[in-house]
Amino acid sequence: MAHKRLAEAVLAAALSWGPAASAEPAKWRIDPARTEIAFAIDAVGFPRTHGRFDAFDGRIAIDFDHPEKSRVVFHVNAGSVDVGSASFGDYLRSQAFLDSAKHPTIDFVSTSVEKLSDRAVRVSGDLTLLGVTKPLTVEVEVARPAGAKGRLEFSARTRIDRVAFGMNSGFPLVSRDVDLTIKSAAVEL
Repeated sequence: MAHKRLAEAVLAAALSWGPAASAEPAKWRIDPARTEIAFAIDAVGFPRTHGRFDAFDGRIAIDFDHPEKSRVVFHVNAGSVDVGSASFGDYLRSQAFLDSAKHPTIDFVSTSVEKLSDRAVRVSGDLTLLGVTKPLTVEVEVARPAGAKGRLEFSARTRIDRVAFGMNSGFPLVSRDVDLTIKSAAVEL
């Protein structure tokens, strides 16, 4: 599911925010203990399905003076999908949806970061799901908690068209749109 890409976009947004100045982009890593990559999808005749991904890795380089030089790379383990049911999770990992045996990761690589305000950035990049790469742009809210030096928090919501990536199982009874919510923190290396 493209939900993981949203998380990557959120991370990229964090790259461009902050008051500190530096000649080289500061290196940050996603804190897995403070990160949640959640998704929701609708299907005719069923309640909305909610789930999350539990395994991911992300790296960010932030240039606070020149946000456009910031960048992010994020990888989500497709097999780590969790919907609260082992059998339904296995079905989502199968060829019908995530095909995690053939495509073990969902990847996001930023191509640009634009500062919108002191608390928001727009991150654009390439999302790869099921071996298909499509552009994705996400607006991300970024915060630096008081007294939390070396830590950024960010959140974003987006919608991904799963059919555009070739994930068409169940369509049109299963929605083509997947809503993603990412809440995360990054720590400076």
